[in-house]
Amino acid sequence: VLEDRTRQSTTPMAVRFALVLALAPAMAFVHQAVPATTKTVSYSVPVDETAIGVQAPVGFWDPLGYSSLQPEGFERRRAVERKHGRIAMMAVLGCLVHNADIEFPGYLSLSQQLKFSDIPN
Repeated sequence: VLEDRTRQSTTPMAVRFALVLALAPAMAFVHQAVPATTKTVSYSVPVDETAIGVQAPVGFWDPLGYSSLQPEGFERRRAVERKHGRIAMMAVLGCLVHNADIEFPGYLSLSQQLKFSDIPN
């Protein structure tokens, strides 16, 4: 008799728990009221490009000591990081264009009369 009571009492709790887990992601789409008196905060802080490392309030973090051991390579590493970031942004844009089935007009190869639209997605 005790086992039946335990099974009966845990079943509604398990159902409730499963329901909460199923509906919790939907809370991300619920509109939350924003107070009418909001302040506009400006985050445009001038960045000193000549300073090494992260600006305040985070501070400088260089656990391997590259900035002091190889200071001449710092500017190159900074430029390479910017370049790789831009390439990554273009790659994401390319994925979005490809997934949206956007095809460019014109020829991929004029000598072979191969159009962009002839290449399957």
